[in-house]
Amino acid sequence: MSFRPAGNIFRSHHALDTICWRCSRQLKPSSSATSIVPPLSISKLSSRSFSRAAPASQALRATPTRLKAGYFISNDLSIRTPGGDVKSADPDHIPPHRRRQQLKKQQQKDVASSSSQIGGAGGATATEDILPDNASSILTTQSTKQTSFRRQLSLYLSLSKPRLTVLIVLTAMAPYALYPVPDFISPSLGLDTPSLSPLTLTFLTAGTALCSASANALNMLYELSWDAMMSRTRNRPLVRGLLSQRKALAFAVLAALAGVSSLYFGVNPTVAFLGAANIALYAGVYTPLKRVSSLNTWAGAVVGGIPPLMGWAAAAGEYATGEGTFQELLLTPQAVGGWLFAALLFAWQFPHFMALSWSIRDEYRAAGHQMLCWINPARNGRVALRYSIAFFPICLALCAAGVTEWSFAATSLPVNLWLVREAVRFHRHEGFKGSARGLFWASVWHLPAIMVLALVQKKDMWSRVWRSVVGDPAWDEDEEFDDDDE
Repeated sequence: MSFRPAGNIFRSHHALDTICWRCSRQLKPSSSATSIVPPLSISKLSSRSFSRAAPASQALRATPTRLKAGYFISNDLSIRTPGGDVKSADPDHIPPHRRRQQLKKQQQKDVASSSSQIGGAGGATATEDILPDNASSILTTQSTKQTSFRRQLSLYLSLSKPRLTVLIVLTAMAPYALYPVPDFISPSLGLDTPSLSPLTLTFLTAGTALCSASANALNMLYELSWDAMMSRTRNRPLVRGLLSQRKALAFAVLAALAGVSSLYFGVNPTVAFLGAANIALYAGVYTPLKRVSSLNTWAGAVVGGIPPLMGWAAAAGEYATGEGTFQELLLTPQAVGGWLFAALLFAWQFPHFMALSWSIRDEYRAAGHQMLCWINPARNGRVALRYSIAFFPICLALCAAGVTEWSFAATSLPVNLWLVREAVRFHRHEGFKGSARGLFWASVWHLPAIMVLALVQKKDMWSRVWRSVVGDPAWDEDEEFDDDDE
């Protein structure tokens, strides 16, 4: 039996008699008691013993909540949606950590929506097959947090597709560094090492990057309406309206003029011609052909094979004995190495792009791009496997041409086998069961691994390093006999 003091009988409401002593101590004897504790129903009073106290949870549920979450949020800066979320009426007054949270949630929703769209009616694609966003979309998203100058710089940088541009520049620099010493360069002339100019390499790097930026900006201008339909490209600056088309066109024209001029005056006319041709092929042939035929992939592979020729022709121009014409730099037996590197980049495009395009095949179909990933998935896998096997003879040919040592054929074998293994899985499963993602990442690591192995095993490089360390010059026997006669 609960103890109740005599003061309880003087409380104004009869419902107070059914509450335990501890709960009644928290209530003030006033007329407002009826508004704080609602009367209990007659059925509950009749079904409960007078001596048994009411549960505390029942009394707490009966007490209305005085302060809600919205009480602590300023009314002039926020509104509450029907779902209970608080949104700011003025985006400029949102705290930075709230902006980051909202951006992260929006990105998660975008990934989830794209995953559901890619799955289609034939079975949902696993989340692990979704490949990362391109650098243009990432830079555009990050530029909203930066100051005005840095934001404009990020937007123009995103027009160049920075990851693709860096890859193109590296594929031009590697053949330049791998160019072998001509036969007429001998130790007796004091030219034991190739005298490749750092200034030429600087102009080659800058000119190639600017030509690539111009071609990519023109590509975005042409595909503006179709980029808005695809999840990987809808955050690009032109799609979001962060840059006008006039500014993008001006950027593309200025980058083309600066890039071709740098190659013409800083390298040689042949390399400048190749840079201008690459812009024309990428923006004028490959990009429009995407709407017409699946042969666009082969046209894009030709574009990818031109930068190695540019690097090789830049190095060949420094040893040219004639006027350095196109025939002398690229149509002689000494130019075989440049064409082999071009073939290597041409073949690499197919396993890389076939795996990349498969994960967004439904988006390509909705946008109207003619790609093998959705037109003929079986042929898509066969093409990736066929060009993956082509790396074996290309690496052997680089050794036979005197560009690398014969050890390069052995060290490149595991890397090529890894790519072929992933291509076989991709062909067998037609992209499903994670095979597309496996081939994509294998192709991403395959190209830099092959280039690094070739650079490390350049022809006669270690013998020159050994002579420079040991200090054992190669004496000319005729010169030694002349000294003895004197």
